[in-house]
Amino acid sequence: MNPIELGSAQTLLIIGLGRSGQASAEVLRARGVTVYAVDEKPARDLLPAIQHLEILGASFVAPEQLPAVLTSIDAAILSPGVPLNSALVRSVQAADIPVLSEIEIAYRLSRAPILAVTGTKGKSTTTSLIAHLLRAGGLSARVGGNIGNPLIAEVADGAFEQWVVAEVSSFQLEAIRSFHPRIAAILNISPDHLDRYHSMEEYAEAKYRIFANQNEHDFFVGALDDARLAQLHWLKGEGRIRARQLWYTIGEHDARAAMYMRGDTITYAPISGDPRPVPIMLREDIPLTGAHNLQNVMAALLAAIAAGVNFAALREGVASFSPMAHRLAAIAEIGGVLFVDDSKATNPAAAIAALRSFDRPIVLIAGGRSKNTDFVELGRVLDERVKLLIALGESAEELAAQVSRTRVERAASMEEAVRIARANARAGDVVLLSPACASFDMFDSAEHRGDRFANEVQALAEFAAP
Repeated sequence: MNPIELGSAQTLLIIGLGRSGQASAEVLRARGVTVYAVDEKPARDLLPAIQHLEILGASFVAPEQLPAVLTSIDAAILSPGVPLNSALVRSVQAADIPVLSEIEIAYRLSRAPILAVTGTKGKSTTTSLIAHLLRAGGLSARVGGNIGNPLIAEVADGAFEQWVVAEVSSFQLEAIRSFHPRIAAILNISPDHLDRYHSMEEYAEAKYRIFANQNEHDFFVGALDDARLAQLHWLKGEGRIRARQLWYTIGEHDARAAMYMRGDTITYAPISGDPRPVPIMLREDIPLTGAHNLQNVMAALLAAIAAGVNFAALREGVASFSPMAHRLAAIAEIGGVLFVDDSKATNPAAAIAALRSFDRPIVLIAGGRSKNTDFVELGRVLDERVKLLIALGESAEELAAQVSRTRVERAASMEEAVRIARANARAGDVVLLSPACASFDMFDSAEHRGDRFANEVQALAEFAAP
């Protein structure tokens, strides 16, 4: 396979027919590539996707039919939800067929430079903010990847003068070969997806692949406040990261940091040219709540500086940015009680960050499908900051077992959880949905979970209206 472009004479296999897989089929068929697709789900559960393939001129093969077509396959494209150790992937690899991530194929097709963001929490907010800052600076930017719209669909008709800002997950990074972002950022690494990875080290190594193909002409943005990431910092050309480094900290001046806090001012220390520190903006001018969002803003600012955005546009861009749905989004205030949707907090670290964003009493709705992460630290923070935990979903009892001082109620549905929260919250409190778990035990997605929460809150607001 050509390292940059895909030829129409090639035959590719798509593994996984979710949103990413279907987008890959659309883009590749438009280029004349012969496409097969396979999925572990029964064909009866995939009828709309299979019909879509047929319209495109692609072919679906059931797993038991796969051996018959493998001899004609040049490479396979792995959808992010399919583990590398799945039976389907192993059978393809056994046939000596390279298995590549969808973002790898997207990179090979892209004419535009890629700015990639990964991390355990904050990826979507930072990715969206970076694109917003680039546009504020007069640059053209498209957004894709793990944020919801497949990267391959965004690069398909991208132009040389555009930036493609990509949110990439550890799952997507597992199967890259030449994926080479011009600017790469890792926000943080904390326990997550340990139902897929054997250890934190294995999970971190998947994240580190984001800079594996960078060189001295590229930029890497990283958080010094994350101890695991800070170990990657190097001086005098020695270390794993070959790109130019842009580190940040929410602490005071650090000689390693290109961005830090000077009092209440975010300050930039240029890594080349005039070395005098540049005040960028006041912390109070950031329209996002919490210390974790201060870190996200710093990462976005450095990435945008690396892309060439001027300081005035940075200030204006941050000030005009709106929080994303399901990420500490205020839904309503009822009787002095603020209801906040943070449904995208699908791991304990994200929930802890949300809890530390409020200086008022908290009624927390949490629980769902665990990712085999440890709830011990979350339990300590719950005891410190939460007056009532409303536990729901598969992990309800596991969460409840981690607290000793916080009162616990159980709920069988989101409707019941919101009703319990309203009955127990007082004026000045916040009712926070920050689950610390995946949603798939009770909901179709984190977005579906957040929408259900918002609907129940809105129903309460209408009932309370005079």
